[in-house]
Amino acid sequence: MKPAPFDWHAPATLAEALALKARHGDAARFLAGGQSLVPAMNFRVAQPEVLVDLNRVAGLSGLTWAEDGTLVIGAMTRYREIERSAEVAQRLPLLVEALAEVAHPQIRTRGTLGGNLAHADPASEMPAVMLALEARFRLASMRGEREVAAADFFAAPLTTILEADEMLAEIRIPPLPARSGTAFLEVARRRGDYAMLGVAAVLVRDAAGRCAEARLAFLSAGPTPLRTPRAEALLRGRMLDDATLEDAAALVRQEVDPMGSVQANPGYQRHLAGVLARRALALAWSRA
Repeated sequence: MKPAPFDWHAPATLAEALALKARHGDAARFLAGGQSLVPAMNFRVAQPEVLVDLNRVAGLSGLTWAEDGTLVIGAMTRYREIERSAEVAQRLPLLVEALAEVAHPQIRTRGTLGGNLAHADPASEMPAVMLALEARFRLASMRGEREVAAADFFAAPLTTILEADEMLAEIRIPPLPARSGTAFLEVARRRGDYAMLGVAAVLVRDAAGRCAEARLAFLSAGPTPLRTPRAEALLRGRMLDDATLEDAAALVRQEVDPMGSVQANPGYQRHLAGVLARRALALAWSRA
């Protein structure tokens, strides 16, 4: 297959890129790593009239740490740069653990975090991880900038709250609390395939050893990545024994809203959500 005809622009600055998007609006798409957009264009699922190639724009990639320990990731940062960072692995192990499950090394070498998040595939690992880590996104346009929580960014399958003239420019991930443990688990038919279901877990112990905070974020469990607030609330203030974990898993099965896929029907996905939640919580608890 070949894509429909389009105009291609390769701006050198963020201002140029944003000006092009403002001029063409929904007719234009930003090109980052191209691992999702280019196949969609080849199958003519996506038919942008204009491509704004971000690969020559300075200042849109890289990892920096703010004074408060927040990790700041430029939207054009390749997966492999994050995955290979020893400091990220030490401070935010959930991010590196989940990245190892994303597709294959060739894809991770080219794919970008910002491009993936803007694509907003509910079966993708990174949107769910951003929910679990309570990340915030900086959105930029010629009108200015705004910051939104990851929880407010994903609107529907393959749809975000980005306006027609906006770009996801930066991802900010706050430091994990003290005495925290994390875990990422997913089930796929083969390594690198889309997951039938996956979960990212963050747990924090208090001084007495009880659960002070719990976050559970799921992929392939609904039209967007989602958290399970009832299950999270159940865990707070409790020791995570087998009975508590089973109660949380039962609530998870009620809270997820899987749509089914060619690999798994909704009933099986709901079952997986409970199984993986229990396992991920036990693993994160052991690491906290």
